[in-house]
Amino acid sequence: MWAVCALVLLCVPANVRALNCSLVKDAYSALGFSSDDVPAEQTSGEDLRVCAPLEACCNTQMEESFSHRSSHDFQKLMDDASEELRDTFMSGHKRFDDFFLELLESTERSLNEMFVRTYGKPYLQNAEVFQSLFSELRRFYTGGNVNLEEMLKDFWTRLLERMFQLLNSQFQITDEYLECIGKYTEQLRPFGDVPKKLKSQVTRAFIAARTFVQGLAVGRDVANRVAQVSMSSSCVSGFTKMLYCSYCQGLFTLKPCRNYCLNVMKGCLANQADLNNEWSKYIDALLLLTQRLEGPFNIESVMEPIDVKISEAIMNMQENSMQLSYQVFQGCGQPEPAGMTRSARSVHDSFSGRFKPYEELPTVASGAPLHRLRSVWKLLQYSVSEMKEKLKHFQSFWVSLPLVFCKEEQISADGQTEDQQCWNGHHSGRYIAEVQKDGLAQQASNPEVIVDVSRPDSLIRQQILALRIMSNKLKNAYDGHDINFQDSNEESSGSGSGSGCMESCVTASDSSITHTPVPKAETTDEVATAADSASALEICTLMLTLTLALTCR
Repeated sequence: MWAVCALVLLCVPANVRALNCSLVKDAYSALGFSSDDVPAEQTSGEDLRVCAPLEACCNTQMEESFSHRSSHDFQKLMDDASEELRDTFMSGHKRFDDFFLELLESTERSLNEMFVRTYGKPYLQNAEVFQSLFSELRRFYTGGNVNLEEMLKDFWTRLLERMFQLLNSQFQITDEYLECIGKYTEQLRPFGDVPKKLKSQVTRAFIAARTFVQGLAVGRDVANRVAQVSMSSSCVSGFTKMLYCSYCQGLFTLKPCRNYCLNVMKGCLANQADLNNEWSKYIDALLLLTQRLEGPFNIESVMEPIDVKISEAIMNMQENSMQLSYQVFQGCGQPEPAGMTRSARSVHDSFSGRFKPYEELPTVASGAPLHRLRSVWKLLQYSVSEMKEKLKHFQSFWVSLPLVFCKEEQISADGQTEDQQCWNGHHSGRYIAEVQKDGLAQQASNPEVIVDVSRPDSLIRQQILALRIMSNKLKNAYDGHDINFQDSNEESSGSGSGSGCMESCVTASDSSITHTPVPKAETTDEVATAADSASALEICTLMLTLTLALTCR
């Protein structure tokens, strides 16, 4: 008889044997909770809602404390796991944005200093033409609705008008006459090939620079939003059971089984995993555009000699001024003489300056030589390479989070003790359930977290759409096209941030997203129009999909 009783006792699982609640009390207190909450003796556990209803040293008050701690622990894990990602996009956006803005400022200062020395008073009297050029370039970069091709065309037209007036100051040039001159601009080609070459270079460089910084801003905002996890009640329960219900059984030294941890995390992060496909395409598009920042049409190589290029254009017009004036007179008629009220200056008196190479480099806003900016650019080129490696590293970030969370040093037990020395949610032993696949649709049979696969998270859906739109914009920028994000308040986009992307870019709820293409130099108008139409159709389809998803919710 005694032998039978002894055998029965040996067969009783450890988790239903008498527990020493004093040990649980100490462990519970070590977590920062009041030891007074722990029962003096084990209870039936029938009132427990999360932990298994077995005899245990836990009560509902302890469960509630564990649940609050679980929510905090989960967010802390997410913050720690995403810190490098968020910092990379935040610091990268600021670094590139600061450089491009500094480059614009230093280039404008360089042109002003050079033209003051070269052309003197005639330049100072017409400096607003050049100031307007840089103002519009800055407005485009900071997110303004500027058509670069039209803006550059307007610049050369205004410069032609001012130059023609200076070179023919002995005549009375009216507004109507200037309008006539404008009709012959393409035929006359007063500035040679410079406008055509500069248009191709400036549009490609600025579209690439602005879109890259916008892309980093979208990645930064998506990462910040998705890192703030809204845990469902089922996720809180599953996470609490995995981390803290072992305390109720006196097994607080055991870590959760790895596969058990993976199932809990895949259930809690199902929506984040669905971000992976569009996130990966977005990273690919960013990596593609970095080639433009490293190639011959990068913004630094275009902007640094822009003063020399414009001066070449001015010299070309000045040297051919007689022939140009003759052609204009043939087409528009000879203007009336200016009369005695104006000084009849000769062509050479009006614009007598001749371009000469710099003997020393001009200075930037900070007072340092331009070679300092070149040093900054070399550092930035290194930053581009560094950013490319980090982007590759983060390509599968969202779908890999469960694996990151369930590393041995984080939460779960290592592989050597997986079979017998880990917490499986009920006791110490093996975890036999199959590990679920990634994504919301794969969680219908998750044994640890109840997931409503019919209700995608609206915030995640919005970020998916934002990434899809940004990827499309990045690909277009690589080809030299621009799809503007038009904000309802254009003033807000010119505040100095190169992102040019307000809240609507991330939430994708703004129906005012429009397309303002900048034609690619090597592409026909028909192809460009077709590309824009396809882009518009894709975005409209995406907006309709999001609306239906939110409505069904």
